Amino acid sequence: MTLPAIPRPAAQVSAPTPPSRPVPAAWLALLAAPVAAGANSPVLILPDMAGSLGISTATATWLVTVFAWAMAVGTPLMAGLLRRRGLGDTLRLSAALIVAGTAVVAVAPWLPLAMAGRAAQAVGGAGLVTAAMSLAGSVRRMGVITAGFGTLGAVGPLLGSTIASTASWRVSLAVGAIALLALPAVMRRADLSAPPRTTPFDGRGAALLVLTATALVLIPRHPLPAVAASLIAAALLARHIRSHPTGFVPAELLRTRAFVLSALLACAFATSYFTLLFTVPQLLRDRTDWSTSTIGSGQLVALLVGSVLSMVLAAAAARLGRPRVLTILLTVGALAPLAAVLTPWAPLLLPVATLAVLATSAGQAVLAVYATQSVPTPQRPTAIGLFSLCYQLGGAFGPAIAALITLGG
Repeated sequence: MTLPAIPRPAAQVSAPTPPSRPVPAAWLALLAAPVAAGANSPVLILPDMAGSLGISTATATWLVTVFAWAMAVGTPLMAGLLRRRGLGDTLRLSAALIVAGTAVVAVAPWLPLAMAGRAAQAVGGAGLVTAAMSLAGSVRRMGVITAGFGTLGAVGPLLGSTIASTASWRVSLAVGAIALLALPAVMRRADLSAPPRTTPFDGRGAALLVLTATALVLIPRHPLPAVAASLIAAALLARHIRSHPTGFVPAELLRTRAFVLSALLACAFATSYFTLLFTVPQLLRDRTDWSTSTIGSGQLVALLVGSVLSMVLAAAAARLGRPRVLTILLTVGALAPLAAVLTPWAPLLLPVATLAVLATSAGQAVLAVYATQSVPTPQRPTAIGLFSLCYQLGGAFGPAIAALITLGG
């Protein structure tokens, strides 16, 4: 794999206008990471959610899938908003969606309404993640964000279970709103001005991208119709890109090998991680006599170790060099699912979770910078959006695949 070298100076990755006072990485991590806790909080409480709504546990996984779907389609849309309207409007809209979605989830008596609330939470979270990544600027700072993402994602299942047992599963699904605490600090330090508009908004391109992503998300649940819809939507999108090469999905971006390979690897790592995240607890329930709290605690420790290791790897990426970093990521990323399939002893599934989050969190940090630095500066917000779309597609595929494996679909 041939990718351009990582520059050692921390260059601004994608903000249209560099802020005069860089936002501390810790605030960026707080802005982005809570959405991971919100996404993973249902892992151990799916039966409680299902009982409350009067549905099966397998059906309750739609609350997870719709969140991942909305993150996937919301990320490029929010990146487009960032590119056209600037950071201020993006942050304000994201905050409004999170507040509205959380309010809906808190009172929804039916699954469809709860799904709508989860979708609003996810689109708002996608905007905050996109904003944070646009302000990162280097592998080290991106590593802080993705390690925070991995850490709160690791805490999410046990946190969701604890909150559900003491309050309600609905409160568990509100933890993503913690990200709003970072808004004042980020908005004080970042450049909130809107960039100049040079081209009209490509609404058709955006709609075709959303349709393609939606069809892809449905493949694990409805393979034949979803594959057919994906092929049709992708063909229409490709035709649109040829006739509008500077539209919502720039043709030049798709011709950049470093960007395409980085995005595909991120999708593969995320799919593996989210599949294991939801599969490992169920397998431990089936193969051991551990309690839910023991399983949650064990998974928490395993994921936290992986998150710390991912930050270490991201911080050392420039010193190690690209070939070594990619070799580590590919090796660890392949070991996680293989070990899950082949291990004869159930407790070894916990180190599998460590490997999975290491590959995913470090991969997201390193590959995001590879992807965005391989394209011209004006296209970097779009590159972040499409790269994150690929990562979030893995977040949608994983829970659906886990449902097929452990819950009987």
